[in-house]
Amino acid sequence: MAYDGKILARARDIIAEKKRKNEDEQQRRRAEVYARSPAVMETEAEITQLMTSVATGALKKGSDAGAAVEEARTKCEVLLMRRAELLKSGGYPADYIDEIYACPTCSDTGYVLGKPCDCLKAVYRAETVRELSSTLNINGQCFENFDLSYYDEAFDPSCGNSPRAMMSYALEICREYSSKFGQNSVSLLFRGSTGLGKTFLAASIAKVVSEKGFSVVYDTSVSVMEAFELQKFDRGSDCAEEVSSRVRRYTDCDLLIMDDLGTEMTTNFTQSAIYSLVNGRLLRGGKTIITTNLSEEELRRRYSPQIVSRLEGEYLVLNFAGRDIRALRRERGMK
Repeated sequence: MAYDGKILARARDIIAEKKRKNEDEQQRRRAEVYARSPAVMETEAEITQLMTSVATGALKKGSDAGAAVEEARTKCEVLLMRRAELLKSGGYPADYIDEIYACPTCSDTGYVLGKPCDCLKAVYRAETVRELSSTLNINGQCFENFDLSYYDEAFDPSCGNSPRAMMSYALEICREYSSKFGQNSVSLLFRGSTGLGKTFLAASIAKVVSEKGFSVVYDTSVSVMEAFELQKFDRGSDCAEEVSSRVRRYTDCDLLIMDDLGTEMTTNFTQSAIYSLVNGRLLRGGKTIITTNLSEEELRRRYSPQIVSRLEGEYLVLNFAGRDIRALRRERGMK
């Protein structure tokens, strides 16, 4: 799984802030207890002095330090028992002034043996969903809310099936895709007229996949191409590093959703950038969902054979059919 650097940094900051607050709380508790029971502070000082002397002695004696360490451990246990009794007599739990950890597994560092701890992964998943929610409505858009009643059951000779049968198939493919998303997943091309639910199903997939902790990036084709153009032609600007980071998110995320292919300006540069993005992600194993209102013929007229070959040969194509749902909702007097 590829981690989004921007989101991972934010997740680390959240973990670090929890650690700081817990350290502040521990210091507050120590100050409170020491003020009420100086004997606790004196016992703590004895423990610290004992451990320091043992560590110093062990360095000097090397392999011969075993007996001294064992003796110090016994003394330390006695001191800890005394401290616990003093705390209890003062009305405090025995561990009241111990270090406080939101995650004892990693001691709030976020890592165990150099690998992300489950606590960091959980925060990362939450931040991934929050980041995605800022660009794509994934809260109300889920498979359970995809209403097949908007699609006609009558056979449509133009698509060789009924719109409802086609969309029922698309729904099941998308549901299964999100539940089994991983290294062996394919990329998807959603093709069909406007208002047929392409973005809705893409958002439904994004919601499930992002909640699993995969890095998911959504953007429109226009915005993606804008970033590539800025990176190439505006390298000396103050926001050059931000733009480069944005492009890296498109190229390196686990799942990229590029919406409305065909709405961007068609130039030699955009043709080259789209091919580079699509082909590069295929080579690196990145998964992509592309939505477009363009028909098969329009795609072939608009894009180079290399791009079309990748989309038709490497992507699973789902054709969307029916009437514009927004228009149908207006006819039914719905918002």
